[in-house]
Amino acid sequence: MNAKTVNYKEYINEIREIRQNVFIKEQNVPEHIEVDGLDLEAKHVLVFDADQPVGTGRILPDGHIGRIAVKKQYRHKGIGKIIMRALINIAEGMQLSDVWLSSQYHARDFYKKLGFIQQGDIYLEAGITHIKMKKNISETKTK
Repeated sequence: MNAKTVNYKEYINEIREIRQNVFIKEQNVPEHIEVDGLDLEAKHVLVFDADQPVGTGRILPDGHIGRIAVKKQYRHKGIGKIIMRALINIAEGMQLSDVWLSSQYHARDFYKKLGFIQQGDIYLEAGITHIKMKKNISETKTK
């Protein structure tokens, strides 16, 4: 498995297909929430198994990491961690000191293992409980 930083316009179909399956079909997130109009300003990562795209994520200019999605049959194989490491590397290249995300509450332990710290209270987004999480990357450059 390898992660690639990709141009959104070149890989729009692959990115949208993964996110549509995970967020819209599996989690019933309304399409108008998933497709938020921010993709063109984001930097995107795709993870490939050979030439098959199996996971994706993005980072916005303000350090907001999001839209982490892995095809169902590829989950629990370390792909989420590959995506997150690639996005944090991008953030370091952008010279950001912090990154943050809106974690689905059930996934918070995954992000805690990557050094993210919970911030604030639990809230609902698209009918799913979430918690804001933040990581200082200026002190912990890629290990």
